[in-house]
Amino acid sequence: MIKITLKDGSVREYEKGIKVEDIVASIGSGLLKAALAAKVNEKICDLSNTVEEDATLEVLTFDDEEGRLSLRHTSSHILAQAVKRLYPDVKLAIGPAIENGFYYDFDSDRTFSEADLELIEKEMEKIVKEDYKLERFVLPREEAIKLMEEKGEIYKVELIKDLPEGEIISFYKQGEFVDLCAGPHVPSTGKVKAFKLLNVAGAYWRGNEKNKMLQRIYGTAFVKKSQLDEYLNMLEEAKKRDHRKLGKELDLFSIQEEGPGFPFFHPKGMVLRNILEDFWRKEHKKRGYQEIKTPIILNADLWHRSGHWDHYKENMYFTQIDEQDFAVKPMNCPGGMLMYKRGLHSYRDLPIRMGELGLVHRHELSGALHGLMRVRCFTQDDAHIFMMPSQIKDEIIGVIEMVDYFYNLFGFKYHVELSTRPENSMGSDEDWELATNALKDALESRGIEYKINEGDGAFYGPKIDFHLQDCIGRTWQCGTIQLDFQMPERFDLTYVGADGEKHRPVMIHRVIFGSIERFIAILTEHFAGAFPVWIAPVQVVVIPVSEKQYEYAKKVEKILSSMDIRVEADLRSEKVGYKIREAQVKKVPYMLIVGDKEVESSSVSVRDRKEGDKGVMKLEEFIEKIQDEIRSKINK
Repeated sequence: MIKITLKDGSVREYEKGIKVEDIVASIGSGLLKAALAAKVNEKICDLSNTVEEDATLEVLTFDDEEGRLSLRHTSSHILAQAVKRLYPDVKLAIGPAIENGFYYDFDSDRTFSEADLELIEKEMEKIVKEDYKLERFVLPREEAIKLMEEKGEIYKVELIKDLPEGEIISFYKQGEFVDLCAGPHVPSTGKVKAFKLLNVAGAYWRGNEKNKMLQRIYGTAFVKKSQLDEYLNMLEEAKKRDHRKLGKELDLFSIQEEGPGFPFFHPKGMVLRNILEDFWRKEHKKRGYQEIKTPIILNADLWHRSGHWDHYKENMYFTQIDEQDFAVKPMNCPGGMLMYKRGLHSYRDLPIRMGELGLVHRHELSGALHGLMRVRCFTQDDAHIFMMPSQIKDEIIGVIEMVDYFYNLFGFKYHVELSTRPENSMGSDEDWELATNALKDALESRGIEYKINEGDGAFYGPKIDFHLQDCIGRTWQCGTIQLDFQMPERFDLTYVGADGEKHRPVMIHRVIFGSIERFIAILTEHFAGAFPVWIAPVQVVVIPVSEKQYEYAKKVEKILSSMDIRVEADLRSEKVGYKIREAQVKKVPYMLIVGDKEVESSSVSVRDRKEGDKGVMKLEEFIEKIQDEIRSKINK
């Protein structure tokens, strides 16, 4: 007999070699119906797996991230099976689950259309109804290659040949369809109750632009139709909020053909950007940060010293000056190191907090570019904090509190993830353990729940990531706190301690907005372009009823402008209704309608973009009202 410890801590005994699904069935039929996969001794597996020894068991349903990924991974296989049935000459590439769905890459002479997606969906529905079991089997390397060669699957053959020696090569079979796959999967195709194919995009094989362009079909899947409908409604809402569309309509920014991935900010976009940057400066000054500016181009020796040359070179741009190699900075940190090294420091000086709104450039594949969300140049709101080891916890907590203040101000909920040591890291095991524990300690002392992402840290240290949730439920990774023992070592940073000896400082890298460009995109979509009054590029439009009120409208505009209220007077010879509708489309928070009565009483008729007509107010009363909203930074 073997002992199985369940998630609630209870222990049950079973015969050795029992299947996971039989254990789940013994717990309850309802749980078996909901089960999609399982964790045995913390390792995700199929429900068909057997258990040979004492183990811990966690049943995974659609409520668990790993359960959702298993269902969506199976959905990608159903998609591939349907495509092969309809278009047998298509070659299969890869088909993983992703955060909100799945995709599969295909090599086909046929360009998949919307009509094709409808046909594929219908074939997928047949496969779901046929309720095929997903059966796993393994083959030796040569037999695995032979199987895929017989099927003409050249991409699968390449993947197998690239697997390290000794790697288990597994396949999954469902009906007539067989695919190379490590799993796990749900028990049968019938578990995929609700799905939708969304779109087709181009994707280079293995993400390398030198390889062939494949066709990537995206989809999503759920266990209930109501969940799918809710998600599709969210996607429709997201289309209305697309920052690329709103950026054009509101005249905020553009991407020109002459600069793919390099955004142009228009006057109104610059107003929004400058407000965010001014707010950033003010809040950092309050918290003891000094602002710096470092060069965009620095020589190759610096990037070798920092480790970026070895670990980040493929994402960098290079040039030559006076026959020497230089790089355009992809990150601000090496410049921050040089700023620290410009003089001697005592332990009494620490912590030193240096902030920089630094422009960085990174090479992104053209297919990955997406408005302001993914660009090739952007401004990071970086800060580097240099401290003694004894100050680590307090400084991390200080950054966490600052991040919390910023995000709450804009009305964002967020969750926290802690990313640990990656494979291509620098530094000793001891440094990494100390750094990781310091981040955990700071989070736990603040009572913050967090998820651990194993192996997803930066190459120089572990990190805390903050994921914002916008008003329609999407999440965006923005803020990050990275604890770094490596850079101070590589740059030989020191301070003189109380003992008169030189010591090595510890460093924090951190951003809050993440990138100004991306944060503007997120804000645009979060507020659907209807920015709160305090950050709205235009806060007020003055609309005269006729030409007789033009002078009064200009006077109101001048008075408001002198009060640092961003205002425009609409003096075009259009009807009042037309001007109001246009101001609404442009998401202007307030419209002030002025006719003869308003001129006589030195008042304005106030119209709120959301609440409509607010009645007549004395101009002074309106000024007091809007100034109070600006000061209090209300998200209205």
